[in-house]
Amino acid sequence: MRRMHFEVVELPLARPFAISRGIRTAVTVVRVTLEEQGFIGLGECTPTAHYNESAQSVSAQLSALQADVEAGLSRAALQKLLPAGSARNALDCALWRLDAALQQKTLWQLLDLTAPQSVITAETLSLDSVENMATAAADAVSRGAILLKIKLDRDAILEKVAAIRAAAPKATLIIDANEAWSGIDLGSLFDALTQYHIAMIEQPLPAGKDGDLQRFPHVIPVCADESCHQRGDIASLRNRYEMINIKLDKCGGLTEALAMVSEAQQQDLRVMVGCMLGSSLAMEAALPVTLTAEHVDLDGPIWLAADSSPFLSYHNGHIWL
Repeated sequence: MRRMHFEVVELPLARPFAISRGIRTAVTVVRVTLEEQGFIGLGECTPTAHYNESAQSVSAQLSALQADVEAGLSRAALQKLLPAGSARNALDCALWRLDAALQQKTLWQLLDLTAPQSVITAETLSLDSVENMATAAADAVSRGAILLKIKLDRDAILEKVAAIRAAAPKATLIIDANEAWSGIDLGSLFDALTQYHIAMIEQPLPAGKDGDLQRFPHVIPVCADESCHQRGDIASLRNRYEMINIKLDKCGGLTEALAMVSEAQQQDLRVMVGCMLGSSLAMEAALPVTLTAEHVDLDGPIWLAADSSPFLSYHNGHIWL
């Protein structure tokens, strides 16, 4: 018989993490363990208050499904029983890993994919003063970072980007505004940012209030994050975005993430893979999606005071498998 256990775990951060919506010093995750025939499948999710989630709400969703899971619930059935979100993600990923273990395969073998030796990942620059963000950029590239993701709000946008570009002249730069740029003349701002060779700007306007993105040419590609949760969202985004950010915690797991890749390709939208703060356990589950991604942002573990198994190796701007 299959058994399911889940627990809430508090993960302290090594340093504060700031975005336009606030500052965090720790992250709360929920972990699922499935056991069957002596084999184990693990999953981890990060409930997000911005999406009306909490450790308590996720735990309640998992508890309600415990009997079904232990009776042999399949991944396909799970997609119909839980909505997109963190709870389904943790359980979906645990089921993928359990199925692989039962068949004595790796997740890559189960998916009939070849694992890369390494994947280039962004290193996030937390929102801070101009000087501190430039210092963080210089430190990141001194350690081998290749891709930097700049967290911004409405304050000193051009000054911060200019300082970061000066500190990291060869790095690829992407910007994440976290919905903070309402009321700004985006066409003029994008034009001003071109001199800094920005590869992409993520979610400049709030989800549901991003219609202004249709009104000017995008000299820099724009990526939907908060506006794109699951495959049903994708078709309607083509007139506003060039790219979507797939996060397992948003879409509800690897099963839906792979379906989103197929839908994005059909809609001629490029793909980015992102994450919430979390451990290597959560990041590893998203790695199969990176094979088709233009940008990868799976740096959650480097913000933690202590990571969790299975440990991924982060150095020289890569995740080493």
